Amino acid sequence: MTFKPYVSAGESPLEFTVRAVVAGAIFGIIFGCANAYLGLRVGLTISTSIPIAVITIAFFRATRGIFGRTTILEHNMSQTVGSASSSLASGIIFTIPALFLWGLSPTIMQIGLLGMLGALLGVMAMIPLRDFLIVKEHANLPYPEGTACAEVMKAAEVGGKQAGHVFYGLGIAAAYKFVLGYLKLWPDHLKLNLPFLPKAQLSLEPTPALLGVGYILGFRVSAIMVAGGIVSWVVLIPVIAAFGEGALAGYLPQGATPIAAMSADQIWSSYIRFVGAGAVTFGGIVTVIKTIPTMYKAFVVGFGGLFRRGSERTSVRPRTEQDLPMALVLTSVAAILLVVAFVPQVLGSELTLGMRVISACCITLFGFLFVTVSSRIVGLIGVTSNPTSGMTIVTLLGSSLVLLLLGKTDLMGKAAALTIGTMVCVAASKAGDISQDLKAGYLVGATPRRQQLGQIIGGVTSAFFVAGSVYMLGHTYTFGSAEIPAPQATLMKTVIEGVLSASLPWGLILVGAGLAAIAEFGFRVPALPFAVGIYLPLATNMPVFLGGLLRRWVERRRGAGDPSREAQESDPAKLLSAGFIAGEGMMGVGIAILAFATGAKPAGFGVDLGPLVSAAAFAGLLYLLWRTARRSQPVA
Repeated sequence: MTFKPYVSAGESPLEFTVRAVVAGAIFGIIFGCANAYLGLRVGLTISTSIPIAVITIAFFRATRGIFGRTTILEHNMSQTVGSASSSLASGIIFTIPALFLWGLSPTIMQIGLLGMLGALLGVMAMIPLRDFLIVKEHANLPYPEGTACAEVMKAAEVGGKQAGHVFYGLGIAAAYKFVLGYLKLWPDHLKLNLPFLPKAQLSLEPTPALLGVGYILGFRVSAIMVAGGIVSWVVLIPVIAAFGEGALAGYLPQGATPIAAMSADQIWSSYIRFVGAGAVTFGGIVTVIKTIPTMYKAFVVGFGGLFRRGSERTSVRPRTEQDLPMALVLTSVAAILLVVAFVPQVLGSELTLGMRVISACCITLFGFLFVTVSSRIVGLIGVTSNPTSGMTIVTLLGSSLVLLLLGKTDLMGKAAALTIGTMVCVAASKAGDISQDLKAGYLVGATPRRQQLGQIIGGVTSAFFVAGSVYMLGHTYTFGSAEIPAPQATLMKTVIEGVLSASLPWGLILVGAGLAAIAEFGFRVPALPFAVGIYLPLATNMPVFLGGLLRRWVERRRGAGDPSREAQESDPAKLLSAGFIAGEGMMGVGIAILAFATGAKPAGFGVDLGPLVSAAAFAGLLYLLWRTARRSQPVA
C-alpha cells in the first residue's frame, strides 16, 4: 500500500525560509550548549528534535503578528536545523576532554573544526541510505523520535481530539520527569537482586519516554533487545562474579578494584561494556554487509545522474523524493578527507603528514561503517538510546591497533586515535539525528534535499558554539573533577591507553562478537538489536520491552478488526506515546539548561518516597497507555 504523507508531493507550501532556518539555528545553539554540559556531568545527552519542534510551534504562534502564518513544513525545517547541535554535543563531549586529561590543550578552532567536519561527513554519508532506510523500510523501522516529532507537528496543525492525546501525554511526561529528575521524590531506577546467582539483577528505569519508545517500536525488536540485556545481567555478570576473581584477574580495565568488591553496575561498566562493544561491532558489520547492495544501487543511480542533463535529473522525481545531488555528496566527502589529511589545524599541527593521512583513512573506514549502523539503530530504539559510545570504542580500538602496529604509541599516537574517534563519533551521531529528522519529514511530506541542507546549516552554525562551551567548562571546572567528571571521555582515554599498552581485554570483545554471531546465524535473530541489548543497561531495555508487550496486546486485541497501516498510525495510544517522548525530552532539556545556568546538578530536596512509590507511578503510566489503547481498539 502506497504511503501518503501529510503534505502531498504535489503541494509546495513554504518550507526552507529564513525565519525557519534562523529560529532553528538559535534554538540549536542554546540546546547544544546545554546538552554539552549535561553530557559532561552525567555521560549522556538528550535528543532535542521534539522539544525544538514544540518550541518552534509555540514561538511562531506567539509571533504570528510579526512573522505571519507559518506552515508545518517550516516547523519541520526549524526542528531539523535546531536538532543538529545534539549530535555535535555527543561526539565532542564523549572524546575531546580526554585530550585535556592528557595535558594537551586543543583550541576552540580545532574542536569546532573536528565537530563541523564530522557533522558534514555524517550527513553526506547518510544521504545514499535514505531511500532504503526511510522509504523502503518504513514499515520496519519506526524511528520513534522522528515518528513522535511528526505526530506532534501534525497534532498541532489539525488540533481536535487527536492533538489532545499528544499534548495530554506531553504534559504528563513533563511533570513526571520534573518530579523524577529535578525534585527526585522517588528513585529513578528500580532494582531486584536475584537469589542464588551472584550479583544477578533485574532493573527498570521507570520513565515515560522509554515506555513510549517501546510502544512505537513494537514487540519483536523490544523483546530481542531485552533478551540481550538479560544475557548481560542474568548470565554474564554472575559468571564474571563467580569465576572472575581468579580466571579474569588480568582483565581488570580499572586496575584497582577486585571483582569480589564490585557491584553489578561496576561489573557492567568495567567488563560488560567491552562485551557489548564487540557485539555491536559484529552486528554493525552484518548490517553494513546487508546494506551494501542498496548502497551500490544508490551510487549507481547517482553516478548515472552525473552524466545526464540537468533537466533530466530532477524532472522525473517528485518533490518528496529529491536528495542533494550525488555529485555534491561525493565531492563533499572527498573535500572533508583532504582537509583532514592536509590541514594541520584539524587533527593538530603536532601530527606528521603521514599520521594525518592514516587518520583520514581510518575516518573513512569507520565513518561509513558506523554511519550505516547508527542510521539503522536509531530506527529501532531512537537517538537517546543510540550506543554511540560503543561505536566510538570500536573506532578507538581499530585506530589504536593500527597505530600500535605502526609503532605510534606515544602521546601523539593517543591524540591521533582520539581525534579519529571524535570525527567518527560526531558522524555517527549526526547520521542518527538526520535519520530521525528525515523520518519525520517523510511522514509530514517535507523535501529531503532541503532537510539535508538544513542539517548542514545547523551543524556549521552550532559547531563552534558547542566547542566554545566545552572549552569554557573544561577551563572553569577541570575535566575529571566532581563538577565535570566527563565519564565517557574518561572511558575513551582508558580504551586508547589499554590498546597502546597492550593491556586491553580482547577476550571480552571477542565474546561479545561470538554472542552476536550465535544470535544472527544460530537463532536467526537480528544481531544488531540483540547486541544493543547487551551493551545498554537492562534498566533501559526493560521499559522498552514493556511498551512493546503492551503494543502486542493491542495488535492481538485488534485481530481482524482493522490491521491496516492507517489504523495503526491513527492509534491514540501511539499518539500518547509520542507525547510521552516529547514531554520527557522537553523537560530533560529544561533541567539541563537550569543546571547549566545555576552551575549545580539537581539534587532534589532530600525527600525520597521510596521504590514502591516509583513502581506505582510507573504502573500508572502503563495503565494510562493501556486504557487509551483499550478504548479505541475493536475486539476481534
